[in-house]
Amino acid sequence: MDADAAIRAELYRLRRRLPDLSGAVLGGVDGLLIAADLTDADPHHLAALAAATLGLGHRFAQSAGHGPLHESVVRSAGGCVITYPAGAYGLLTLVTYPDSDVERIHPEARASAHRLGTMVDSLRVAASVAAVPATDPDAPLDVRTPMAALPADLWAETGGLRPPGLR
Repeated sequence: MDADAAIRAELYRLRRRLPDLSGAVLGGVDGLLIAADLTDADPHHLAALAAATLGLGHRFAQSAGHGPLHESVVRSAGGCVITYPAGAYGLLTLVTYPDSDVERIHPEARASAHRLGTMVDSLRVAASVAAVPATDPDAPLDVRTPMAALPADLWAETGGLRPPGLR
């Protein structure tokens, strides 16, 4: 099974194990959508808001001296929106129905966020390794012109003013 199918399958299983959920969204910490099992809202919008919300929650926790953030819970009249970190690069956001038992959701959701985070992190690492171009070990090094070899009137255009470190 490829990584995208594994992520979608995990979101599907999570929704089936927790009937209180009306949707699940996996987004990146950059706010971009990775996968979703959601019908009542725009998953792209939710992924972006989740990144912003978790960023603010992280700052609140740091400012209060409470250590790392575990999750962010937004309660409203229509239910809850709960966001969990999923590894270093992912965010799992769950949307619940009104009167859902959030304490019952947390253990299963945290375990799922851990599994999804492992998948997202491995994809991110694989993509970053593939994006680094291979260098030719026999290629000549670039040659830089020493400052002493620059023309004496180089700074004449600025009235003789040089950047602070070169005066």
